[in-house]
Amino acid sequence: MQHETHTEHAHHTPEGRGRVSWAMAAGATLHCLTGCAIGEVLGMVIGTALGWGNVPTTVLAIILAFFFGYSLTLRGVLRAGVDFRTAVRVALAADTLSIAVMELIDNGVIVLWPGAMDAQLADALFWGALAISLVVAFVVTTPVNRWMIGRGKGHAVVHRYHH
Repeated sequence: MQHETHTEHAHHTPEGRGRVSWAMAAGATLHCLTGCAIGEVLGMVIGTALGWGNVPTTVLAIILAFFFGYSLTLRGVLRAGVDFRTAVRVALAADTLSIAVMELIDNGVIVLWPGAMDAQLADALFWGALAISLVVAFVVTTPVNRWMIGRGKGHAVVHRYHH
């Protein structure tokens, strides 16, 4: 979903509070999920391939999820002509809560899934649990993003730089 189309989904009430469509919230969450999934998968693959334990692999996956999540937002904001320092602030404001919720949920699913923490790259359990954990994180994070966007926070901060 292009950022330019997001404004079609936001309607403002007389009080100035935005009513945000589920489609807009899902689009913002999908944007966040893309960066998180890239980092999460890369971190898990690297840690598992190197034979690292569960804790260092999970820490690497979380760090990379934040890195790639912020990077995708930075790319768009920088493309809009914003200076790097401002773009970093925008990315932090736009994505921190969304990424944090997504990481908490998807890593929580992996930790609670029997055997998932010990699964190897060649195991269907590794990929299946990871895919399902990302879907669950998407479902849980979408209402969070809808709430934030409706208050002019989260992904709504990025929209100011795409018009």
